[in-house]
Amino acid sequence: MTTAIIGTLRVAGARLHYQVRGTGPVLLLICGGVYDADGYSGLADQLADRYSVVTYDRRGNSRSRLDGPPAPQSIQLHADDAHRLLTAVGVQPGERAGVFGNSSGAIIALELAAAHPEQVHTVVAHEPPLFELLADRDHWRVVIKDVEETFRSRGAGPAGQILGAALQMSGGAAADERVPGGADAPSEPDPESMAMMARISHNMEFFIGYEVPPFARYTPNLSALRASELRVVSAAGIDSQGEPPAQCAAAVATLLGANPVIFPGDHGGFGNRSEEFARKLADVLSH
Repeated sequence: MTTAIIGTLRVAGARLHYQVRGTGPVLLLICGGVYDADGYSGLADQLADRYSVVTYDRRGNSRSRLDGPPAPQSIQLHADDAHRLLTAVGVQPGERAGVFGNSSGAIIALELAAAHPEQVHTVVAHEPPLFELLADRDHWRVVIKDVEETFRSRGAGPAGQILGAALQMSGGAAADERVPGGADAPSEPDPESMAMMARISHNMEFFIGYEVPPFARYTPNLSALRASELRVVSAAGIDSQGEPPAQCAAAVATLLGANPVIFPGDHGGFGNRSEEFARKLADVLSH
């Protein structure tokens, strides 16, 4: 396991916990859902021999505490956090980093690339749940409204069940039901893994109540992405074909005039297939 350098970055309304592993060109990994920086530890370790791999807890999650009470989140603010983090770890004007995002982290990565193309040379967006790009967007609008109203009236648990039932994903609807590391994780979790599981379980309320509704209504600035010189790769897992986030990845690719790139595993392949996933990501970034 590669030793991570741990830092804290002050941003508007929050303090971000971040980690840096390895040396070389900067590669930012943006997590989605309830995951935090440690959810990428297996993938980061696999890539630290060729990149300075940056991971972080997104604002409002785990160790990145908000200054005030929770409120609906915006993709633009989360993308600004990522932009400021890249600057903090040394990506200066004229330099550009690689960026990988999974799930809602992929949506943030797309907004980062659209808003700050001068900082990014390649963005790999793995299964971004951009429901507004799907033909059945009206169905998803109803689902998300139901999630939002149920959270207000009955709490995160019932709201999460509604979202999970709508997604019907083979890897498990709720991210806290998956063990980060998956097949790569030890059969008996170590204290660090146990602490991470406790954190991500605590993140569920913030995710369901304050991220899912506004994030699900976001549409990427495709014209800005097309106009820039950076490379946008839309990616999906081989084991999640046909599932809503994989459908969204296909829609992004089509709108950008390309085909989705297929990665090992499912929606959480970065964790349960980290060695293969890292090889595929490094290959994509090198082309």
